[in-house]
Amino acid sequence: MKAILVAGGEGSRLLPFTRYTHKTLLPLFERPVIDYALGTIRRAGIQDITIIGNRFIGQIAKHVGTGLKDENIHYVIEEEPRGIGHALNLARPHVEGARLLIYFSDNITSTELVDEVKQWKESSEAPGAFLLGRTVEVPNAFGVGKFDEVGNLVDIMEKPANPPSNVAIGGIYLFDENFWGLLDEEMEKVGSEFSITDVNKRYLQMDKITLKNLEEDVWLDCGTPDNLLEAAKYAREGVLNPMPCNYKKGDSRIGWAE
Repeated sequence: MKAILVAGGEGSRLLPFTRYTHKTLLPLFERPVIDYALGTIRRAGIQDITIIGNRFIGQIAKHVGTGLKDENIHYVIEEEPRGIGHALNLARPHVEGARLLIYFSDNITSTELVDEVKQWKESSEAPGAFLLGRTVEVPNAFGVGKFDEVGNLVDIMEKPANPPSNVAIGGIYLFDENFWGLLDEEMEKVGSEFSITDVNKRYLQMDKITLKNLEEDVWLDCGTPDNLLEAAKYAREGVLNPMPCNYKKGDSRIGWAE
């Protein structure tokens, strides 16, 4: 089981700060955004992490370094934005053949993925895809779930003008080893217009998809000033956690200040 942490994008909604650094290095209370994403990945038990970044990948690497004990951290630079399919293919040599957690780094959540990652690791059969969803006020900025009369997910629509529900899907996914074959097929069809939703819909057609709709857990897109501020408040209250398992504040191995 391996992870791809996608830390690309121009961060245009967070200008002028993102002229000088990547949005995942902006602070949430005491730690940068990326530490909360890494914390979720690490607490789920994944130790092989590939980070995709843009021109600020050197700053990210300086902060994250070689990782914690027994971790493998790989860095990949996306020299120009050519779509998410191209970005993921840059990470492919480090992860192909493994089951995957794909995590878009500005999605910060209080939910834990320990049980789901364990299931993906241990399943004797290819387990398909696992998606996180949440109810939002303005769903047309996301992939949006469409449900039948008994609540079963029947379709996923990417940024629809007329959303079929308020359930946004996106940002954090688990995929089995069939992911790359499906990505290749969908990219051949749509090219640079490819989105993760295209692969998710294929898993849905195969009846190999699991959706967990978050209710009490926090999930924020930290790509806007308002959400960054709101996430910082949750971080200050301890609702959001940047720590890996069994580490305590003050541990020099992850750079915590006393």
